Parts: sequence; structure tokens; C-alpha cells
Amino acid sequence: MDKVLSRPTKVLNQAQREDYFRDGFIGIEGLIGEPWLSKLQGITAEFIEASRSVVGKDKRFDLEASHSADEPRIRRLNSPTDFHETYWEFASQGPFVDVAEDLLGANVKFHHSKLNFKWSGGGEEVKWHQDIQFWPHTNYEVLTLGVYLDDVTEDMSPMGVIPGSHSGPLYNLYDHDGVWTGALNDEDLADLNVEDAIYLGGTAGSITAHNCRCVHGSAPNRAAKPRPLLLCAYSAAHAIPITNLTASGKYAETIVRGERAKWAEFDLRPVLMPPDWSKTGYKSIFEHQQGDG
Repeated sequence: MDKVLSRPTKVLNQAQREDYFRDGFIGIEGLIGEPWLSKLQGITAEFIEASRSVVGKDKRFDLEASHSADEPRIRRLNSPTDFHETYWEFASQGPFVDVAEDLLGANVKFHHSKLNFKWSGGGEEVKWHQDIQFWPHTNYEVLTLGVYLDDVTEDMSPMGVIPGSHSGPLYNLYDHDGVWTGALNDEDLADLNVEDAIYLGGTAGSITAHNCRCVHGSAPNRAAKPRPLLLCAYSAAHAIPITNLTASGKYAETIVRGERAKWAEFDLRPVLMPPDWSKTGYKSIFEHQQGDG
């Protein structure tokens, strides 16, 4: 932390960086402007149209059960950086990389991307969880940056994060029968101050940044329009993935700022390991949390 804070900033101010390290997250209104915002909105509209012809499972889309050609209902566009060069251009050369450097230091790797839609009129909740148990690394200098592609008001269920939870324990995302649920259990939730969660909405182009240990989630979207949130995960170059979950990603572990680490760094705090998805195939957080798929 001190090493990062001693570096000059690219796009964040020092107070924002200090807030991130204290609380585990920050939200910044309208950081992503034109032409990036229009580019991202345009490609995303193209993928929504493409989803109309998709029935059942598709490597690009995680769809709600009621999805149809007439009424598309997308939960997630999987790995958008793999499927369109503009998403990758944004993730590797856009302002996200400057934000990542401000929070991770000089040497930064791209890990993976996704675009969560949280569709209108009941788009599914994301239950309280932490990210790092899904994709463990040798240390916790890993974060996720998000940009809202449309204005997000309170009734659209913006992402909520519990302040300081990144400094607390890592929670068990298996149920009492040993089944991976991808969500905190009720007993652990009772010990957390969920009512203190901060909800990060804002106008189109507003960003979120949260550490991989933060407890976060969001309620169903009851508003009349979707809530698209493009998410990209980055790590310090010295944080090495323990599993191969994203190894097949087109750009996984690409250095986007600085240079490759010569030494891996290890955090003494243990990390929960996920199931061996190399044998069973990975299902999205929605499929695990909702018990479908």
C-alpha cells in the first residue's frame, strides 16, 4: 500500500487512493467519457441483437430462463474482451489501465472481463460474495474495475460494497453439504454489517473499483431498463493465479502496464480454493447462486 501511495497518480487523486485502501473500494462519477462510452455502448447494443438468435447455452452469453428473440434477457456477456477488439482496446489501453496503475502499482496484468446486464423488470440479484475465492491468487493485490454503460439510479440496484470487509476474513462459499454456492451463508452474513453497505451508482461512465476481498452484491433490478456494467479484473504483476480458470482466455495474464514480475509475492493469509472446474466445467456466478444451469 505505502509503495503504491508514494507513486504519482495518473487519473485518481491521493484522497481517492487512500479511500480505496481504507474501505476496499471507490466509486467515481462519470470518469469514462467520450469517445469510449459511445464505442462501448454501440458494441454492447450489437451483442444484445446477436443474443436474440441464441437458444440455450452459448459460450458468449449467460441468459435468463425467459430469454427470447422478442424479449432478450441477458445475465452476462462472458469474456467480452475475447469477442470484440474494442472491449480489449478499452481494457488494455483505456483509462482503466491508469486507474489500475494508481491502485496496484507500476506493473499491472489483465486477468479477465465480463459484462453483467442485470436486465430490467427483475434482473437477477448477485448475492453477497467475495471474488478471490473464484480465482485465487498468491496474494490479494487483485481488483475489479467496472464502468456503467448507462445511468444507474437507486431503483436499478447498483452494486453494494461493505466498507472495510476487505480487511476482514475470507468467507466459505460452500454450503453445509460442501456444495459450492458462490455466496456467503446466512450465519456469516449475520456477523456482517450489511446495512452499512455503500451502493455505487451514477451516470453513464461512472466507475467502480473494489478489492478482491471485498464483500459485495446487488439486489434484483426492478426498474424498466437494464443496468449494464462492464467489469475488468486486474492484478499486480507479482500476483500469480493459483488455478487455471481463466488460462484459456485470449488475453489472460497479459501485461498491460509496466513489465512482467521476476518474483511472485505471497500473502500469508490463506485463500479458499474453488471446485476443480477443469473436470466439471465452469458455471457462472448466477448459475451457482441461483442453482440453475
